[in-house]
Amino acid sequence: MDMKEKLVNHYGLKPKTARNLVHATKSVPMMEEITPRWFLNLLPWVPVEAGIYRVNKLKKSFENPGKLKFDNGKHTGVHIKHLNQIPPFKYVNKPFIDNLASLFKKERYGLGDPVAGAKVEGDVFFIVAGGKVEVTTSGKQGKKINIGILSKGDYSNVNAFVEKSNRPVTIKALTSCEIFYLDRPSFDNCLDNTPDMKKSYDNALNIWTENNKKTNEYGEKLIDTHSGELGNHSYPQTYPDYEEKPREYILSYVQTILKVNTHVTDIFNTPINQMHEQMRLTVEAMKEKQEWEMINNTDFGLANSVAPSMRLSTRKGVPTPDDMDELLARVWKKPAFFLAHPKAIAAFTRECTRRGVPPVTINIYGSPFITWRGVPLIPCDKLLVNGRSCHNIRCGTTSILLLRVGEKEQGVVGLHQPGIPDEKSNPSLSVKFAGIDNAGVASYVLSLYFSLAVLTDDALGMLEDVEVGFYHDYE
Repeated sequence: MDMKEKLVNHYGLKPKTARNLVHATKSVPMMEEITPRWFLNLLPWVPVEAGIYRVNKLKKSFENPGKLKFDNGKHTGVHIKHLNQIPPFKYVNKPFIDNLASLFKKERYGLGDPVAGAKVEGDVFFIVAGGKVEVTTSGKQGKKINIGILSKGDYSNVNAFVEKSNRPVTIKALTSCEIFYLDRPSFDNCLDNTPDMKKSYDNALNIWTENNKKTNEYGEKLIDTHSGELGNHSYPQTYPDYEEKPREYILSYVQTILKVNTHVTDIFNTPINQMHEQMRLTVEAMKEKQEWEMINNTDFGLANSVAPSMRLSTRKGVPTPDDMDELLARVWKKPAFFLAHPKAIAAFTRECTRRGVPPVTINIYGSPFITWRGVPLIPCDKLLVNGRSCHNIRCGTTSILLLRVGEKEQGVVGLHQPGIPDEKSNPSLSVKFAGIDNAGVASYVLSLYFSLAVLTDDALGMLEDVEVGFYHDYE
C-alpha cells in the first residue's frame, strides 16, 4: 500500500463502511413475465350468472365446412370424409361418394408451376392437401385479378365446377404443394355411363338449390320481405327462426394454491408487505395465463374460433398492406383492432417502410400504437409463432387477428362473473384462506374465472401464414 492510499484511508471514511449506517431504498419484486395485456383491457366484458353464457342465433340451413383436415404425412387419396363435407356432394348417396373419390388424381407441383392445367374455372375441381396456390383471372382491361389464395385444406370454387363456369383462370403454385383434382371429362363421363350416379347427383343438386333459396348470404333462415310501390299486394309470411341448441359457454378458470410462511410475514414485513407482494405476483402470473387461454384455448380461444369463411392466407408469406386490406374487407362492420405478435407487427411495418407508406401512430393508455386504415395494431405475445410461445424465435409463421368487439355490435366479448364469494381486487378473482399447516405455512386458494365468446362469425377474421423473419436489403 503506497503513502497516498494510506492517507485516503486515514482521513476519509470508506463508502463501503458508510453504507452500513444508511437505509437502502428497495424496489418491489420484479417479474419479466408481466406484459401490458392490452387485449384484456380493450375487450368488453359481459357479466354472467351461474357461470353460463348462451349465444342465441338465427338458425342456419348449412354450415361452411371450411378447411378439410389432412395429416402432415403422405396423402394417398381423397377420403369420403372430405367429400361428405362439401355441398352438393354431401347430399349424394354412398355409392356416388365412393366412385367420386376414386376419380380424383394426385399431383405435386413446385414453386411457380401451373396447377392442373385448367383453362376455365369449370374445368377442374381441386383440393389442396399441402402448400399454397393462387387462382387468378383477367379483368376487362386485361389486368390480373386475384380470385383467391388457397392453402392446405382449402378447395376450389365448387359452384363454378357444378355450374360449368367458363371464366378463364390461371392456377399457380405459390409454394411446393400437393393437389388432388377432379377434371371435367372424368366427372361427366362417370355421370353419363352410370345412371344411378346421375340420378343421385341430380337429386343432390335439387336439395342444394332449394336450401339456397331458403337462406340469406350467411346461410341463415331467410326472413322474406316485400318492397315495391304502394298498392294491393300479396305479402310474404315469414318469421325469424332460432337455433334449437344454441352454444353455451361455461366459464373456465385459472387456479393455484399460494403457500406463504407465516414467520416471514410476521418478521420480515417492513417496509414491503411480503404477503401483498406474494399475492400480487401470483395474480399477475394467473392473468398472463388467462390471456394465453383466451387466445389459444382449443374450445373457446380466439385463434380456434375463427370461422372458415373468415380465414385468409398471405400471398407471399410476409404481411403486406394488401393482405391487411383484405382482412379489413372481411371484418368490415366496425372493426375495433388488430391483434398480432410483436414480431408480426414489426414484419408488417417493414413492408410498409419498403412501400413508402409508414403507418400512422396513435396513443392508447399512454403508449404508442401503429394503425392501418385507422385501426390500431395491438401487440400480444400470446399469439403463437411456429406453434409455440417463445420470445427468442427469429423466424417462422404466425397469424394476425382482426376483431369487432362488444355485445351490442354482435362482436367478441369477454365473460366473467363479478360478485363471487371471497372476490378480491378484480371481478371473478377469488382468494380463499385454506388454513395453516404444522410448519406454520399458510395456504391460499386463488381462482380466476373467465371465458370468451364470438357472437357472430363475421366478428373475427384471421390472416394466416404470416412470415415474421423476412428483411429487405437496402443499398
